[in-house]
Amino acid sequence: MSLKRFKANPYHLGRGFATEFRFYLNNLNVKNPYFNSKILLFGEYSIIKDSMGLALPYDLFQGRLIFKNVTQVSSKILQSNQELRTFVQYLEQLTKQDDFPVQFDFTSLHFDLEQGLFFESTIPQGFGVGSSGALTAALYYGYARNKIKINGHIPTQNEILELKRIFAKMESHFHGSSSGFDPLICYLNRPLLIKNKSEIEATSLPDFKGDRGAIFILNTGRARRTEPLVSLFLEKCKSDNFEVDKLIEYNNTCIKSLLTAQLDTLFDTLKELSYFQYKNLQPMIPTLYRKMWKQGLQTNDYNLKLCGAGGGGFILGFTQNLEKTKTLLAEQQIRIVCEL
Repeated sequence: MSLKRFKANPYHLGRGFATEFRFYLNNLNVKNPYFNSKILLFGEYSIIKDSMGLALPYDLFQGRLIFKNVTQVSSKILQSNQELRTFVQYLEQLTKQDDFPVQFDFTSLHFDLEQGLFFESTIPQGFGVGSSGALTAALYYGYARNKIKINGHIPTQNEILELKRIFAKMESHFHGSSSGFDPLICYLNRPLLIKNKSEIEATSLPDFKGDRGAIFILNTGRARRTEPLVSLFLEKCKSDNFEVDKLIEYNNTCIKSLLTAQLDTLFDTLKELSYFQYKNLQPMIPTLYRKMWKQGLQTNDYNLKLCGAGGGGFILGFTQNLEKTKTLLAEQQIRIVCEL
């Protein structure tokens, strides 16, 4: 069924046509896939200094481009539609640049926006789990003419780096600048290992037994802005007392231990990483969670670390005894990321 049939407003053309149009939109909604949120397990801040990084998609939160029936329009839908229009205007300018390799089907995009296209999402904004990344990936998937198609195969390093470059330019609309890493995770929907700034590869987590332990997130209930926190970190790096090499060492050891299922080494190093962040990055830890953070360090029942920039959003937790941790943190919203 061609888009060209619906250039007039279908709700002004009779009940039969409107019914057919709604059926068409429902079919489009079915074809538009969900894009998962992402979690950066390791690499927060240290990745700026060329450490390793490990991120994975997280299907608790998702988003997709979708149409709603005109009778169901809400202020949230209208706001999303307007934000999409602004994003499309940015992309129209971006595609005029000689070094941007992607063209979009702007004719279909503008038409679909007129029909109420919006981004339906459960991904919280300002929590560091890829809300703008999922939107960027969804728009690229739906409307890029010459997109890199993965279709279930493991992407090559060249494909990954090219997608990252494209997404960095696209997502810069939301943040002023972007690494492109968030939409990359959302688009590929598989764990990625950052070895350094020029080496990124698809990876997988070991098949843990899942007997007692887990990686989890805590919801602080407050959004935050990344830019001022990154600026603060960079200022700290100028101090001789800030041992950024230690941060990189702990981070890289945690990644290697997790990917090789060396859980004893992982949890020993996690405690070092958690203490380093508690001692040196306390402004990034919400005040209400500092006592809880310290309790984990003292008891060894769990360890907390920053999830992304910190300052709010989510906090990552690691435990070898999930049931005990749930009891200790009974007042918190615990969501499982991965069983260990």
